[in-house]
Amino acid sequence: MKKLLSIVTINRNNKSGLQKTLDSIFNQPGLDYESIVVDGASDDGSVDIIKSRADQISKWSSEPDRGIYDAQNKGLAIARGEYVIFLNSGDRFHDVHVLEKVYPELDGTDIVYGDLLIVEPSRSWVKKYNEKISFSYFLRDTLPHQAAFIKRSLFSKTGPYDESLKIIADWKFFLDAICRYNASVKYLNHVISDYDFTGISSNIENETGIKANKRKILEKEYGQFMQDTDELIDLRGKYYLLSHSRAVKTYFGLRKLFKNKGPVL
Repeated sequence: MKKLLSIVTINRNNKSGLQKTLDSIFNQPGLDYESIVVDGASDDGSVDIIKSRADQISKWSSEPDRGIYDAQNKGLAIARGEYVIFLNSGDRFHDVHVLEKVYPELDGTDIVYGDLLIVEPSRSWVKKYNEKISFSYFLRDTLPHQAAFIKRSLFSKTGPYDESLKIIADWKFFLDAICRYNASVKYLNHVISDYDFTGISSNIENETGIKANKRKILEKEYGQFMQDTDELIDLRGKYYLLSHSRAVKTYFGLRKLFKNKGPVL
């Protein structure tokens, strides 16, 4: 029987994170979804966690993989839901009412997404996402795969995740889906998931490489867009400098003019 939603969870040697993720999934009350767990041959007891929830997990496997996106593609290949969300080990649905709020919004829109609670070691904060998404948005950000419900048929246009991109394949997927294939999007003003901010893509040491790889893809595959965007950014920069320069001159001119006539208000 076809499900409305497939929840794909990938894991490798993150037993405690996997437990939290599965708990958050199975605490969603009586809704129509399938849970798929793709484990990368963990040896830390993760498989025992999976087996203990086997009556709730629809499909699972544990075998070596070639990385995050190989594992996500494996899950995608066996998913049967109309929509799919990738809620990987350590990430959790924000509360027990998330899917109740989201299900009425899964109306055929290609990508339905919301906000994230970013969970850092010392603090937590909500990351809000744009309601309107354009090409320039992807120069500085992406959509959150932990909080995005993707129509599974969309992958037949974009293809699966690019496994050659070890960190940014989800960014590339959203970029292509929206800017190349004109995927429809809908923003939900809800916190969908709590994001464990200790993963590889969150590591500050990877930031320079991530930016360089994004720029390389943009210039190779979206060269004309990038030319227009770079020109716009340059014009905005020049406008800011010009406006700022005029404001500074005006300020000091007024200070000089009213030097002996009281404060300038």
